[in-house]
Amino acid sequence: MSQLVLDVCCGPKMMWFDKHDRRAIFGDIRAQESLLCSDGRVVRICPDAEWDFRALPFADETFWHIVFDPPHLNRLGKTSWTAAKYGVLLPSWREDIAQGFSECFRVLKPNGTLIFKWSEDQIPVSDILALTPHDPLYGHRSGRASKTHWLAFIKEES
Repeated sequence: MSQLVLDVCCGPKMMWFDKHDRRAIFGDIRAQESLLCSDGRVVRICPDAEWDFRALPFADETFWHIVFDPPHLNRLGKTSWTAAKYGVLLPSWREDIAQGFSECFRVLKPNGTLIFKWSEDQIPVSDILALTPHDPLYGHRSGRASKTHWLAFIKEES
């Protein structure tokens, strides 16, 4: 079965019901296991392949559905459990996220969908949407403070 879904920065795959779903290929820039707390909780980042979402190793128009849930925090300690779990934005985050959107749309088939997840705990979603020329089709806020945005995009045919 060929994979129809691409998760470009899967992290610990927390949003997935099946963390080994055969319909998806999971990638991240890192593969690691970290002890989160003294109570023994461990976070495992086990992608199918390691890559940088700014330079995806796929041909144009490969996938029907892409999940893009990049790190969304730029102020975290080096040993923070949040950093271990979700990653940290680099100082070049604006260029990085813009390139990530560009790459996602490059490998997305026409009429394919991109689901983008962003928590605006430190950076407003409006600042992020300014980094792509694509307009979301619809979205939804979630979380205790409604700071997490789920946005759906569709790639229009050329």
